[in-house]
Amino acid sequence: MTAGKPQVWFLTGSQALYGEQALAVVADQSARIRRMLAETGRVPAEIVEKPVLTDARAIRAVLAAANADPACVGVIAWMHTFSPAKMWIAGLDALRKPLLHLHTQLNEALPWRTIDMDFMNLNQAAHGDREFGHIQTRVGTARKTVAGHVADPAVVARIEAWARAAIGADHLRTLRLARFGDNMRDVAVTEGDKVEAELRFGVSVNTYGVGDLVERVDGAAGERVDLLVEQYAEDYALAPGLERGGARHEALRYAARIELGLRSFLTDGGFGAFTTNFEDLGGLRQLPGLAVQRLMGDGYGFGGEGDWKTSALLAAVKAMGAGTGRGTSFMEDYTYHFGPGEPKILGAHMLEVCPSIAAATPSCEIHPLAIGGREDPVRLVFDAAPGPGVVVGLADLGDRFRLVANEVEVVAPDEPLPNLPVARAVWKPAPTLATSAESWITAGAPHHTVLTQAVGVEAVRDLAHLLGVELLVIDDTTTTAGFADRIRWNQAYYRLARGF
Repeated sequence: MTAGKPQVWFLTGSQALYGEQALAVVADQSARIRRMLAETGRVPAEIVEKPVLTDARAIRAVLAAANADPACVGVIAWMHTFSPAKMWIAGLDALRKPLLHLHTQLNEALPWRTIDMDFMNLNQAAHGDREFGHIQTRVGTARKTVAGHVADPAVVARIEAWARAAIGADHLRTLRLARFGDNMRDVAVTEGDKVEAELRFGVSVNTYGVGDLVERVDGAAGERVDLLVEQYAEDYALAPGLERGGARHEALRYAARIELGLRSFLTDGGFGAFTTNFEDLGGLRQLPGLAVQRLMGDGYGFGGEGDWKTSALLAAVKAMGAGTGRGTSFMEDYTYHFGPGEPKILGAHMLEVCPSIAAATPSCEIHPLAIGGREDPVRLVFDAAPGPGVVVGLADLGDRFRLVANEVEVVAPDEPLPNLPVARAVWKPAPTLATSAESWITAGAPHHTVLTQAVGVEAVRDLAHLLGVELLVIDDTTTTAGFADRIRWNQAYYRLARGF
């Protein structure tokens, strides 16, 4: 979805007072810290070393350059020695990219027997970063602060989470989202303020006639349809009747036409996300299923029933999780298992669940679908892979957007589901199904969500911080009473933060 690997610029602060010889050591040690981070393979961006910064003009110039460079998604700053913080005021005030303050040092252990004042004068991050922290607070700079040695996996994991959030926020800033038709009629939570969304997130949301898509679908070249159908046969287990010469093969070919039409429309328009609505299908003969699933697998955001907020959120989280080898999908809490055994949620949607979360090779099938009033649609059917995950929802409350995240454990179904002809996920929400559901509903969070196994709650928290959006987290520590209190406190905070 994006060209080239994103960059994070690595900035090291010092001052000219130390002299050229000491500054050369600072530069060398800064490069070694950068290499240590890069060699972990955990940071999903190229870490670009910049010259040691020793004066206000150079600081402002490099931060202005970071603002202007589309490849730069954020900056990491570390005060190796003591960098008088007044030098950073103009640069921090101008900075518009995400900032991570790394509070570290090159040596993991003190050289107790050899330590002298030369060592002390050179290795002053312990109070140099405190000076930097003060000016960030004084200027009002939004940032994430991570303290510890870069050899510590926990430190690297926190930097990784921030970098993934920075990539997600950057993706949203330039995201174009196409809505084919409007929202499902009379539904409240899929509505929202598109102007405010563009101001807050950067995403541009606009509606296009379904007829424009139908024209692309009907115009798909036959040879391209042939090639795509062959690809389906290679990638999935085709259900009987869909294979070449089968009684339902023409339905598979039409599903391929939908995919080709959607891809060409999205590619030509520079769109990274889209929505459909089963109440507005125009001349489409099938509700898009297989095409939507495959496009999500390639990183596109999607929301059913015109849900553009979930589509945009999915696009951002897809970008955040790139390269992890784990999946992220559009999702909906559908029905509950209260017992016997541990309570669980069965999540699915009519057709549109991303194969990136599949536990095994999906089956490509065709089944009736009463909703939509069209021909039987083709879709991929599978169970989600077990493992930890996060369910995230985005709602427009009128005066602000609210993100709600629930830590979950995706599990295998208690029994096979031979009569459920859709892709699905089963999960145990933290801390319990009852507390999770009560908290989610109290928060006014949506029924359409993003299920991700590619990023954790910390990355979601960092994304919310970068976007300036409220976040409520439901985890093992959550109680319904405490969660309700948090909502009330947040309500007061966000009302006061708007000013008078």
